[in-house]
Amino acid sequence: MDQMIGGGGGDAGRFPLETWFWEMPICTRWWTTATMLMSGLVQCELITPFQLFYSYRAVFVKSQYWRLLTTFLYFGPFSLDLLFHVYFLQRYSRLLEESAGRSPAHFSWLLLYAMVFLLILSPLVSMPFLGHPLSSTLVYIWSRRNPDTRLSFLGLLVFSAPYLPWVLMAFSLTLHGTIPKDELMGMVIGHIWYFFTDVYPPLHGGSRPLDAPMWWRRIFEGRPREETTDGINNEIAVAGAPEVAPPEVR
Repeated sequence: MDQMIGGGGGDAGRFPLETWFWEMPICTRWWTTATMLMSGLVQCELITPFQLFYSYRAVFVKSQYWRLLTTFLYFGPFSLDLLFHVYFLQRYSRLLEESAGRSPAHFSWLLLYAMVFLLILSPLVSMPFLGHPLSSTLVYIWSRRNPDTRLSFLGLLVFSAPYLPWVLMAFSLTLHGTIPKDELMGMVIGHIWYFFTDVYPPLHGGSRPLDAPMWWRRIFEGRPREETTDGINNEIAVAGAPEVAPPEVR
């Protein structure tokens, strides 16, 4: 019975959906939660999409700063399209965050980088909601980092992971009849990140210009272990040093 409702041990008494939720890394977990919450609030007519989209004038002239965040959290009302986007969001966001290590510092820095670039490009392409381009950025980065993974699309087409963004773009083009600007933005921003974190470092002595800076890592990790260890060693060395008696005054 325990296995049917979520397994034994520490997960005893949890339903599978609850277990799935708490097993997600922290950034992916709360991004997914906020996305569903935004759609729920719009569905209940507590807020409207007009209060959520990004506009330079609304943010920097009318001081509606919440739009800098909500533009990445609204994917539309409850529908199959929303579930499709949430599936891709949590799947590839989770895979990237888990590969970044236990600390959320590096993955959150990637999200910040992509969000800033999308906000800069948004007025140029007239795109008020940026959640889909952000999700596309993560899909592109994951696909380039897993070239040997084989994927199946709708059970009909089997291809290598690096072709995933192009397959999704072709599907969107077929479905809507227009060039998917959100997919293109995600691919461009994702490629810049992929190049400077995976291709550039081996060619330039390990230099990683887009890595999270130390001040950002300290927010999530505290003092680096090396600094802490050195400080402890110095304290031990001082404590263990023999005391020197002061010279006698005659």
